[in-house]
Amino acid sequence: MRLCKQLKVVTAVTHKGINPEILTLGETMVLFQTVQDSRLQYASSLAKSLAGAESNVSIGLTRLGKRVGWLSRLGNDPFGDYIYSTLLGEGVDLSYVRRDKQYPTGVMFKEIKGAIDPGVYYYRKSSAASVWKSKELSQEMFEGVKTLHLTGITPALSSECKETSFEAIRLAKQAGAMISFDPNMRYKLWSAAEARQTFIELIKLSDIILPGIDEGELITGKQDPDSIAIDILALGAKIVVIKVGPEGSIAYTKEEGNLYKVKAPGFPVHQVVDTVGAGDGFAAGFLSAYLDQENMFDCLQRANAIGAMVTQYRGDWEGLPTLEEVESFISGRVAVSR
Repeated sequence: MRLCKQLKVVTAVTHKGINPEILTLGETMVLFQTVQDSRLQYASSLAKSLAGAESNVSIGLTRLGKRVGWLSRLGNDPFGDYIYSTLLGEGVDLSYVRRDKQYPTGVMFKEIKGAIDPGVYYYRKSSAASVWKSKELSQEMFEGVKTLHLTGITPALSSECKETSFEAIRLAKQAGAMISFDPNMRYKLWSAAEARQTFIELIKLSDIILPGIDEGELITGKQDPDSIAIDILALGAKIVVIKVGPEGSIAYTKEEGNLYKVKAPGFPVHQVVDTVGAGDGFAAGFLSAYLDQENMFDCLQRANAIGAMVTQYRGDWEGLPTLEEVESFISGRVAVSR
């Protein structure tokens, strides 16, 4: 009787058709952010959007011409409807998104405070995505997929989500897919010690790792990019791409015992509007160029350019460019200004 009840409250929505070459996996929430620079307690109005690292990457990749699918869970509520329709409208395949009648869609709030990094507040405990069970994944979901991209956010949500993340990697690798992992540390979700242990376990199973300097230090205890990369490569990763802020990014690979290093400079930004989502744009840029078989410098350059462009827009994904827009920006090497 209990099993029958569970089957009634969770349903899969299927719109199969684009055969995704890339899958992302993670929670997306409805985002409410201050309309003007203001702390939340003083804000008189809020603008609605959506936010989720993995869906940001999904949208970024579709705008760059890639076929992308998103694996997640949403509440069977108006917020879930909003997220579903928005991602569908962006061309993201939602074949295996599940709608839950018992648990709601997560919500988050963001306060914009000028050039200071925005304050973010999560209301995602007991959300539909946080109760994600690994048994809901199947081999069919990963057929034909070239890359699975996930972040360190999902395993931080619950023990069930952690198991689901590892199961997704297992199924993806079994299907022959490459694994891309962005640590995307969220200190509000778990402790540094627990995150470090989980990140190391995930890195051992992944091919491409995309940390920032702070995340690299968390994982390895070191601050120098070269030292961070050497330690992460020693865990089994094939490519380590380290974001070094305004200076750009550095990619490391190791072949026959030799360390290879490529660096691409960042793009100047005259005025930062919102930094949230820049790392997700970076990931979309790098992965799209890598799948296009561009050389490593061009992969970094596209990633750097998109990261810079995204900081000029409020919201997590609204500023993600098309391939034509980012190529035009790169060729002009013009400083971004609002």
